[in-house]
Amino acid sequence: MSALAQYFKMLKKNVAGYDKTETPLTREISELGIEIHYEDELSEIPEQYKNPDDTLVVFTPAVPSDHKEYNYFTSGGFKIKKRSEVLGIITKNTFCFAVAGTHGKTTTSSILAHLLKDTGTPITAFLGGISEDFNSNFWFGGSDYSVVEADEYDRSFLQLSPDIACITSMDADHLDIYGDSIELRKSFGQFVEKLKPNGKLFIRNGLPLKGITYGIEDNSDYCIRNLRISHGAYIFDLETPDTTLKGVKFNKPGKHNLLNGLVAFAMATQVGTPPNLLAKALETFKGVKRRFSYRIKNVNLVFIDDYAHHPTEINAVYEAISEMHQNKKILAVFQPHLFSRTRDFADDFALSLSKFDSVLLLDIYPAREKPIEGVTSEWLMGKITNQNKKLVQKADLISEIKKQQPEVLVTMGAGDIGLEISRIEKELNHEN
Repeated sequence: MSALAQYFKMLKKNVAGYDKTETPLTREISELGIEIHYEDELSEIPEQYKNPDDTLVVFTPAVPSDHKEYNYFTSGGFKIKKRSEVLGIITKNTFCFAVAGTHGKTTTSSILAHLLKDTGTPITAFLGGISEDFNSNFWFGGSDYSVVEADEYDRSFLQLSPDIACITSMDADHLDIYGDSIELRKSFGQFVEKLKPNGKLFIRNGLPLKGITYGIEDNSDYCIRNLRISHGAYIFDLETPDTTLKGVKFNKPGKHNLLNGLVAFAMATQVGTPPNLLAKALETFKGVKRRFSYRIKNVNLVFIDDYAHHPTEINAVYEAISEMHQNKKILAVFQPHLFSRTRDFADDFALSLSKFDSVLLLDIYPAREKPIEGVTSEWLMGKITNQNKKLVQKADLISEIKKQQPEVLVTMGAGDIGLEISRIEKELNHEN
């Protein structure tokens, strides 16, 4: 939503909006002259946006149906469109790169945008997180090409018509929308049908779809071979259908991130940029905020922050830490996101979290949902087999972390835990 707001502001449109919570991101885009308010009151809507003839209203499915301002616009004859529909309209007449999958969308699309920009392709990028290369979730360098996340939530990605698309994963998620994993997979099949004529689809090797494959040490069309770790970075050979690049370097930990980098590289080759230039750009990718982000990295303490909010993502974070920081005592702080997701994947969450040396659980972040009876962090904690576990309130989090004296601290979750990270970092830096 904030990337779209920046896009329209760049086009010299008047832009205003509502958000539930003030964050560093909303403060940042306010500085661009975008008016944001945080109370759901009709009196908060600026007068110039009350004319249905010249106002476009864009909303996200996270807005509840009883939202007063939303109902004012829907009943008042305003042109009102979902975020995904607007994204589809903006990108329809561009050469569109779309990144789909239940995990890895933000990192993959951010790497892809970096590769294309760094090698001279004029792109507009709408990202789902803050790229550390652009220091933003929006980049405008020209309107011929676009990079977007193809979000499966609410079947949003069916509004897009990409030229080049990828699917990174199709794990069960958003069962509040789909009901079961079969329906979710069907929607990915429908997304593939949205490709423009002569469009190309890249898929992670092993997914039950037809496309150009990518993988590690297998028979993929784009394949990483001879993988090794040197000074905290991956070094490898990259095989494409046409050539092999030796000694390619990628600095983000975790094989999940390495796969994201690989498919971004494969997609970027489709504009005709020489592969060796793309490989050089891959090495300079800085990362995405809250995607395996190192906040502290010294001899006494490593502090990593990640957006992981699904068991598969938590497993990937654990594996990446174990690979890069072997035999270290790991404390995981996790804030579950959504009551429905916690209920649907409780046993898997418990298995994933039990791998860490110790676990601190925060209360469930509700986002768009109302509480579900019996679904609480305390209930989830009861399923975790590791006995080094504790339920904590945010106010007590820092003192509890200090008490545990971890060698590696990882904070995970898609809720407002992200607002605690700077405070944790500051306190722990002071200690160390």
